[in-house]
Amino acid sequence: MTKTRGGRKGRESMAARRERAEEVFRILQAEYPTATVALRHRNPYELTVATILSAQCTDERVNQVTPELFRRWPGPEDLAGARQEEVEGVIHSTGFFRNKAKNLIGMAEAVVDEHGGEIPRSMKELVALPGIGRKTANVILGNAFGLDEGVVVDTHVARLSRRLGFTREKSPVKVEQDLTKVFPRDRWTLLAHLLIWHGRATCKARKPRCGECVVAQLCPSSQV
Repeated sequence: MTKTRGGRKGRESMAARRERAEEVFRILQAEYPTATVALRHRNPYELTVATILSAQCTDERVNQVTPELFRRWPGPEDLAGARQEEVEGVIHSTGFFRNKAKNLIGMAEAVVDEHGGEIPRSMKELVALPGIGRKTANVILGNAFGLDEGVVVDTHVARLSRRLGFTREKSPVKVEQDLTKVFPRDRWTLLAHLLIWHGRATCKARKPRCGECVVAQLCPSSQV
């Protein structure tokens, strides 16, 4: 059951939900015209490394660490030959540094040995690499290659998707499935950025600022 704009509760048809989703997307795109991935990178390799490091770590912290990492190991071939202890020293502040260093080196070795030193462009090949799951693969495909294969579902995206009434699910995979039914494929990559930016700015976890929300009139959870 969802709340209509008039405040009454009723069952929302898929057609109505898609129409509302399109309006939410349009408003958020106007509100955050520069929304993009926060991880600084210059190529697919750098984004892959940064995304692996971002697990259980803020993007800001990752961006502080990666310049030195990329200076020392500028490509997969360099990282594949790195000593784990040295990589651990550089990425220590990102947390879980031993496992991340192992995954980074393993990823680089696989990219060199199996993909000619180039980050692969398919979901199947990416998730086969150490340290890369579906969420990480979606980040890489959408932002490094412009391929809308899915929606990145982090805590912000999951929270806002439920509050906006686009899903009732809790698992990232099921949330993603619901979002791909409501939003057209060419929206998927940018959608995640818009929801993340709005989640950080306004629709916060503990105290959402509904009075300042640009999509409050379209949100079943709005307290306005």
